[in-house]
Amino acid sequence: MKRRYPSHPLVGVGAVVLDGDKVLLVRRAAPPGKGKWSIPGGLVELGETIGEAAVRELYEETGVKGKPIGVIDVEEYIERDQNGRVVYHYVIIDVLVKPLGEVSLVARSDALEARFYGIEEALRLELTSSTRRFLNKLLTYGGKSYSIIAL
Repeated sequence: MKRRYPSHPLVGVGAVVLDGDKVLLVRRAAPPGKGKWSIPGGLVELGETIGEAAVRELYEETGVKGKPIGVIDVEEYIERDQNGRVVYHYVIIDVLVKPLGEVSLVARSDALEARFYGIEEALRLELTSSTRRFLNKLLTYGGKSYSIIAL
């Protein structure tokens, strides 16, 4: 599956883990968004459900095991080159994930760092555009009142 200059949009997931008024973020080790902070996530694999993909990506990037609760948001990321051609196009389904057991963060896979941030503190970081939009939505709704579509 070609990520750069794809022939169609790719489906990705974000694993949203909340701890009170804090959200789990990872600093990306690979493009797009290399070096920026984002919700842990990646592409859905063939035959994998959205919930399974979110839980797998969370574990691969942070070492945290979790249980998917439901879809909390949907975002898009589209990047074009100087000629207007689409370099990246992702449809990102953010899934609220409840950690199982004690949370001990370890940056793994394509994550350089992993840690919890308060939403306002996180908004001061260098974030991916989709993560910034999502966190602004959380801030707007007080981080406590949002709709969840059960999986």
